Amino acid sequence: MADQIKAFRCNVCGYIHRGESSPDECPVCGSPENYFEAYTDPAAVKAESQPEARSWRCLVCNYEHKDENPPGECPVCGTPKDKFEAVSAPDAPISTDEGKAEKIIVVGAGIAGVSAVESIRGVSSRSEVTMISKDSHLPYYRLNLTRLLAGEITLDNLPIHTETWYRENNINLMRGTEVIAVDPEKHELTISGRTSLSFDKLVLTAGAHPFFPPIPGLRREGVTALRSMEDAEFILKSAESADSIVVIGGGILGLEAAGALARQSKKVTVLENFNWLMPRQLTEKAAYHLENHLKKLGVDLKVGANIQELTGDERVAGVVLKSGETIPADLVIVTSGVRSNSYLARLAGLIVNNGIVVDDHLLTSHPDIYAAGDVAEHRGTLYGLWNAAQYQGNIAGMNAAGQQAEFGGIPRSTSIKVLGVDLLSIGQFEPEDGSYVLFEEDNADSFTRFVFRDTHLVGAILFGRNEGSSEIKNAIENKTDFSQILRKRPSVQDIINYVVG
Repeated sequence: MADQIKAFRCNVCGYIHRGESSPDECPVCGSPENYFEAYTDPAAVKAESQPEARSWRCLVCNYEHKDENPPGECPVCGTPKDKFEAVSAPDAPISTDEGKAEKIIVVGAGIAGVSAVESIRGVSSRSEVTMISKDSHLPYYRLNLTRLLAGEITLDNLPIHTETWYRENNINLMRGTEVIAVDPEKHELTISGRTSLSFDKLVLTAGAHPFFPPIPGLRREGVTALRSMEDAEFILKSAESADSIVVIGGGILGLEAAGALARQSKKVTVLENFNWLMPRQLTEKAAYHLENHLKKLGVDLKVGANIQELTGDERVAGVVLKSGETIPADLVIVTSGVRSNSYLARLAGLIVNNGIVVDDHLLTSHPDIYAAGDVAEHRGTLYGLWNAAQYQGNIAGMNAAGQQAEFGGIPRSTSIKVLGVDLLSIGQFEPEDGSYVLFEEDNADSFTRFVFRDTHLVGAILFGRNEGSSEIKNAIENKTDFSQILRKRPSVQDIINYVVG
């Protein structure tokens, strides 16, 4: 399959179309063909001039490893070395000068914050870099908390870098420190203790906090979220004496937590108020396969479960459904989503919607303040995904250090750990209208769905198979033209063979 080398850019929304000619209309904003212009992709030019990979991407969880060689295993999901693919790193430094001698402060120490300081140091050795973390721990892989629950790793495996790494890279890591105010005009922020710090550039990567739905009794003892290391330690300790554990929420985090505790021989019940699991990532048919797999692991499932209240005195004792059923619970884990930590930006007068509004450079409404990760809203999207936060952090850090990198958006991509099953959900997996073409295969132990619009693959679900998963991701991200194979009315396997071959 020949790679497409031509591209066209929509002058209205920035969408990049790859193909021999521009599309009839922009699939993002609907602009007609005359709003497209020929576009030279800097990343493609860079990849041709530097063919050797600067980084490696895990095919399971999308973790990106910046090195000449892949790691022995993925530090996020434990996938072995042979499950990494070489990628030309769009976030690699594009300048070899020493950068400006400016004060850059990064607020937040999740993957977006760590990626930001990594890329700042990649393009600037002269910048004075400070990263402020409310957490007293070293910045760690939050995605690995469910692996901690499953007993696959220990606390020692969680940190992203050692403390020595921050010293060697001249990064001032302030742990256990809370930012309480930001003054954009004075270029100052106030930290706990009322100390003021000045900055030339600021990168906000303050992340998100767990959402607790308004359910009576949800604040009883024995009820927790799973967002921090402390949450995971509390769950592990509480689970030792718990006869019955209830997980509220059938999304990725809830299912991974349930699967992890079931592997510890705990009785676990998952409650999902929608009619099937992971409704944002799976169709009902795909979810059916996942439900069967979870049941084999010993996880009890109740979909379409509406919760009335949590019972008990000071400590939780059970969960009452509106159907009248009561499920005993010594421990309740709430995984009902998150909300952006946008209050600092709101108080500072930055434009905030559901998250801090940023442009393609991850720049906020202030010319010296950037935002990335779970706190950032780009083109109306809050990703809430590890790979998006890592990518955005890289770009925001580069730009804060004086570069001009752009984030054009990425297809939502979901994989799952701990449960011992291959699962990929990426892009738009539900057709919106008759202009979409659907290919689907539903077998006893696997489910596959491809969604095309015009000649491009825009979404896919693969359950129980990983053949071609890397190539499928790349085809969606690079907007590969499938017109040649689509004319032949292909089967699902034909499409996979075409992508792989």
